[in-house]
Amino acid sequence: MHNVPLAEAGAVLTIDLDALAANWRLLAARVHPALCAAVVKADAYGLGIERAVPALANAGCRVFFTAHFSEARRVSQALGARVLDSKIYVLNGLMSAPGGVTDFVRAGLRPVLSSAHETGLWRRLAPASAPAPGLQINTGMNRLGLGPAEASTLFRNRGEATPLSLVMSHFVASEEADNSINATQIAAFESVLPQFPGVAASLANSSGIFLPEAPCFDLVRPGYALYGGNPVPGAPNPMRPVITLTARILQVHRVPSGGTVGYNSQWTAQRNTQLATIGIGYADGFPRLAGSTDARRDGAEVMFAGKRCRIVGRVSMDLTVIDVTEAPAAAVQPGAAVEVLNRDITIDDLASYAGNSGYTVLTGLGARYHRVYAGG
Repeated sequence: MHNVPLAEAGAVLTIDLDALAANWRLLAARVHPALCAAVVKADAYGLGIERAVPALANAGCRVFFTAHFSEARRVSQALGARVLDSKIYVLNGLMSAPGGVTDFVRAGLRPVLSSAHETGLWRRLAPASAPAPGLQINTGMNRLGLGPAEASTLFRNRGEATPLSLVMSHFVASEEADNSINATQIAAFESVLPQFPGVAASLANSSGIFLPEAPCFDLVRPGYALYGGNPVPGAPNPMRPVITLTARILQVHRVPSGGTVGYNSQWTAQRNTQLATIGIGYADGFPRLAGSTDARRDGAEVMFAGKRCRIVGRVSMDLTVIDVTEAPAAAVQPGAAVEVLNRDITIDDLASYAGNSGYTVLTGLGARYHRVYAGG
């Protein structure tokens, strides 16, 4: 990813690679003796495969998951010599590579097969020396995968079946610990495992690791939690924050009581108000609906000069306005730094104000930031 020069960027995104590694180690210790993989799809959730993957490998991670074949090739290159004792799985399977089986075999990558069609192709075309693929079981998500009964039938004759290195499924609602579908999925997954003796099993994502049933099996696949997202919504976040985002004030101005801010006049000042405009917007991944409005006065906050300050009005494509009336007057100057995300104002906090998920905020971090990698 192109890194915008500091002097030209609207904001600075700092990525703490030591925190990323610490989060992986925390999860790895929690699930031991199961192995802990790392999901690095979507450019390592927006933080950069080329920097995140080596940091995770240095921490001890040897199994990686991507969504697309193109991402997996980047992971392979980022691992360097460590690729020889690592496994890289592609969740979207054979169809994510233009050359299908041939591309996967040449690259030494492992597709996660999701249908009888894909397993048939792999059985016919992959040489015996190819890295063994994974298999996706659909236990309720209904996106990709063979149903438990279909998988059992297809693989009952192990003498003719495709050699596998992993059988996996994916939770529908693991962040909801009391949702009955979790137990249903665990039972469905366990019912099919006897058909795959000696094959590693994987079900738990970030939140799944923290379920009371502890469905870790042989391998867990955290993603969001690695990057600082809270895997246990409503409870204290056990993960270290990985990113901070700091923007500069472009302009300071006042509006009188009754003045409005932003498109469609969604926010009206209830007093003479000091405003500051910063140079980021929804084109940079900052949620358009995060700000306070007349209908909802408790919009997202930023930190400025030690004070929590509200975002007001609709976020524009390139600009966001904050109410700095309560901030120290001497600090309110063009060029002053505003902490948009930090240890106290997290991706989950911002997402809650915008009515979406922290995953959306994290993976939407824009390309117009100046990126700084710390540690690692």
